[in-house]
Amino acid sequence: MPLDAFHPVIQGWFENRFDGPTEPQTKGWPAIVSGRHTLIAAPTGSGKTLTGFLAVIDRLFREAAEGRLNEELRVVYVSPLRALSNDMHRNLEVPLAEIAAHAEAQGLTVPPIRIGLRTGDTNSYRRSQLVKRPPHILVTTPESLYLMLTAEKSREVLCSVDTVIVDEIHALVRDKRGSHLALSLERLEALADRRLQRIGLSATQKPIERMADFLIGRDSSANAPSDGINEDRSLTCEIIDVGHARDLDLAIETPPSELSAVCSHEQWAEINARLVELIEQHHSTLIFVNTRRLAERVTHQLTELLGEDAVGTHHGALAADLRLGTEQRLKEGTLRAVVATASLELGIDVGHIDLVVQLGSPRSIATFLQRIGRSGHALGLVPKGRLFALTRDELLECMALIRAVKAGRLDAVPIPEAPLDVLAQQIVAEAAGQEWNTDELFNRVRRAYPYRNLSREQFDETLKFLSEGVTSTSGRTTTLLHHDQVNGRIRGRRAARLTAINNAGAIPEVDAIRVILESENTVVGSVDEDFGVESMAGDIFLLGNTSWRIHQLRGNDLIVSDAQGAPPTIPFWRGEAPGRTVELSEEVSRLREEIRGRIMTSDSTQ
Repeated sequence: MPLDAFHPVIQGWFENRFDGPTEPQTKGWPAIVSGRHTLIAAPTGSGKTLTGFLAVIDRLFREAAEGRLNEELRVVYVSPLRALSNDMHRNLEVPLAEIAAHAEAQGLTVPPIRIGLRTGDTNSYRRSQLVKRPPHILVTTPESLYLMLTAEKSREVLCSVDTVIVDEIHALVRDKRGSHLALSLERLEALADRRLQRIGLSATQKPIERMADFLIGRDSSANAPSDGINEDRSLTCEIIDVGHARDLDLAIETPPSELSAVCSHEQWAEINARLVELIEQHHSTLIFVNTRRLAERVTHQLTELLGEDAVGTHHGALAADLRLGTEQRLKEGTLRAVVATASLELGIDVGHIDLVVQLGSPRSIATFLQRIGRSGHALGLVPKGRLFALTRDELLECMALIRAVKAGRLDAVPIPEAPLDVLAQQIVAEAAGQEWNTDELFNRVRRAYPYRNLSREQFDETLKFLSEGVTSTSGRTTTLLHHDQVNGRIRGRRAARLTAINNAGAIPEVDAIRVILESENTVVGSVDEDFGVESMAGDIFLLGNTSWRIHQLRGNDLIVSDAQGAPPTIPFWRGEAPGRTVELSEEVSRLREEIRGRIMTSDSTQ
């Protein structure tokens, strides 16, 4: 090991493609090959994705070479973003094709390892094909995995799964999406009726052991459900942590004029001029902002200075085709700069990035490190980042952020404790698929790390709510479960499955209006409902670095045409700005106290 344990074809392919294994690969492959749960924590560009996948591909290839690989789903790869899933699907197809060609060159006829994609962007035809002819590897998101576990036909496809890979797990555990995924993984393991090997890929976090607990559902406390299965699964998760210490080229930028409480138009002009200088000094620049509105504004301003073909924008309100087009152009090097929100923060392959710019504080140490790591995205290269302070207070925050990074401090990972709304959703979804003994379901739920301390009283109250409804002035709400309290069993009522599917996931729902290009009847993206309702026919707004003229609001669709570059307004989306993490707030507090001390000392000596 590391390569000796792989099939000769896999070895040959790897040696032709790479100089040698990276540290995460050298340490991680033995654990994965042995079947142990494994968490790979490593910096961006260290090859951790291939660490997770190559051992699994080798396993499938051996079975295919021996004629034992059935037409069934074996591996589920989960990523937090649709864009990352789309990217991973593309990036897996290439090595699988190359491995097949390498085998053929050696005279081996091996059935292909097939890969499928299921996200919110996947159309109905492709979803049906996944059911009719399941791939061996499925790339998906937490929400799509939940839907597959809940829908009757796709549920059957998941019965043969034996391995789950969770990518960018650190981006999921912090909120209810992580709790939702943890329960989905338990549902998947119950459906497969076997211990699933769980592989997690993460940036280094604090404490890393908590990430491992989340991944495998291990409960280190004494109150873990003792049903025989928990002990089997609580075998130590192998943690491969190569650390986040890495040389970084970081600097803070400020406009020439003095900063104040807000960033003035004159200062924005100075910032844009400096951005143009940086873009022209580098081959490819990625500019991060905290909101979609600011992404559109900065893209528009840079386009006026550099030209339309030089700058692109990328955020979640754009249609999938537009996002993919921007990613591809950036990867090909035809875009000099892209202005993005968190939609490009994670490991999407966008080619070589020379420079990352952060406009304003990202409000989090971990987010800053993740974004800066998008530059120099290869082993041995030094990530380069420039942090622009937009106001006086932000200058202090940016200074504190740089100090925290240099001191090696990280944000602690917050994991929500047993959110009952997520639990209710998952219970309804699972009961719609099969009848459950309530004791067994309670034990199954408590194996998910966020629910390790769930009390039986909380669980029973949730069942009562779902089976009896809530009394109101207009009568009882629709009940979703039938609860046989005598025999301790639950099953879904008629509306259970449809309700579970129509209310999937834990991403807060934001009222949005689709933007439809009238001439082609295609979706351009979406805007906030309030913006769409308040707009009038003839108004011009910016979306995806293009000016659109509004014709009419038709139902929930805003019908538009190309405004041919006419001066636009900038749309808004509510609830976007991130909050500052506790650890960064503490660093800001320490810096303020230090500055105060220096001022007091200076005053006393005068």
